[in-house]
Amino acid sequence: MKRIAVLTSGGDSPGMNPAIRSVTRTGINKGLQIVGIRNGYQGLLEDEFIDLDTHIVSGRVRDAGTFLQTSRCPEMQTEEGQRKALDILSRHKIDGLIVIGGDGSLRGARALQRFGLPVIGLPGTIDNDIYGTDMGIGVDTALNTIISLVDMIRATAASHRRCFVVEVMGRGSGYLALMSTISTGSQVVVIPEFRVNYDSIVRVLHNRFDSHHNNSVILVAEGVCQGAEFMQRLMATGKVAQEVRLTVLGHIQRGGTPTHYDRLLASRMGEMAVLALVSGESGSMVATVNGKTQLRDFDAILDRRKGLPHDAIRLARNIGIELGDVVEM
Repeated sequence: MKRIAVLTSGGDSPGMNPAIRSVTRTGINKGLQIVGIRNGYQGLLEDEFIDLDTHIVSGRVRDAGTFLQTSRCPEMQTEEGQRKALDILSRHKIDGLIVIGGDGSLRGARALQRFGLPVIGLPGTIDNDIYGTDMGIGVDTALNTIISLVDMIRATAASHRRCFVVEVMGRGSGYLALMSTISTGSQVVVIPEFRVNYDSIVRVLHNRFDSHHNNSVILVAEGVCQGAEFMQRLMATGKVAQEVRLTVLGHIQRGGTPTHYDRLLASRMGEMAVLALVSGESGSMVATVNGKTQLRDFDAILDRRKGLPHDAIRLARNIGIELGDVVEM
C-alpha cells in the first residue's frame, strides 16, 4: 500500500479536521502518500484530488468543520456511481480509502469495499446515532455548544418568567436533546424515542409556574417536529399560563471549536484507520467502546439501530425530567 485517500462526507462535525490531520501525519510517518478528496463523494466523482502533507494539515486540529469540504451525493447510492468512483480511484492509483462521515457515508464506503477496494470508516456525526461506537467525532463539541447556548437562553427566560422551547439537531436520535436536557437542568425533552404527552408537559409547566420557578426550558429534537410546530401544539391545549418563546439553534451546533475530547478521539481514530489499512484490514469502522478504539465490521453495525443509553434514560426519570410515554417505539 502506497497511496491512501481520505474524504469527509455528509454533514460536517467538529473534529473532522483533527481526524484528517491524524490520517495525514500517521500515513506520512509510515511512508505513505496521502491524498485528500475535496467535497466528499461528489468531489470524488468530479475528480477533485489534492496531495496532503504536514504543512497543509498544520494547525487544523483546532478548526471546526472540514477543510476538505463535504456534500451529500445521491449518485453514490447507485451502482453506476460506485463503479465510476472506483475507476477514478484506480486512475489515481489509490490503494486504500478512509471515509469520515455518518451512516450514509459509511454505507457508501461499504459499497466500495464490496467491489474490492480496501476501505476504513470513521464515525463523523454529531447525532451519535451510529451503532457500534460509544461516541462519534463531533458529539462532545456539539453538546458543549448546546449547553452553553441553553445556559444563555435561561438567563433571559428567568428574567421574564418565560418558558423557552429550544429546537436542537437530531433527525432519528434524541441523544443530543436528552443529554443536553440533563446537563442544563432543563425540565422537558421531546425526542423520537418517546411519544409526546402534551398533558404531562402542561402539568410540569403549570406546577413550576405555580411554585414560582422563574423559568422552564423544553428541548425538542428536530426529528420529532420543528420547534415552531411543537410550540403551536403546546399552545393549542389552552392550558399554558406563561409566555412561551422559541429558539432554533440550527447549524450553529456544528460550528463549535473542537473540544479536547473530540480532538483526541478524532486523532486516535485517524491513526487507527491508517494502521488498519496498512495491516490489511478493510470493511470496518473505527469505534470507541468503553474508552478503547477498536474495529467494527460494516455489516455488523450499518443495519442496526442505536438506542439511547439506558442509564441516561433512568437518570432523566429519577431527576424529574419529563420524557414522554413509550420508550423506543
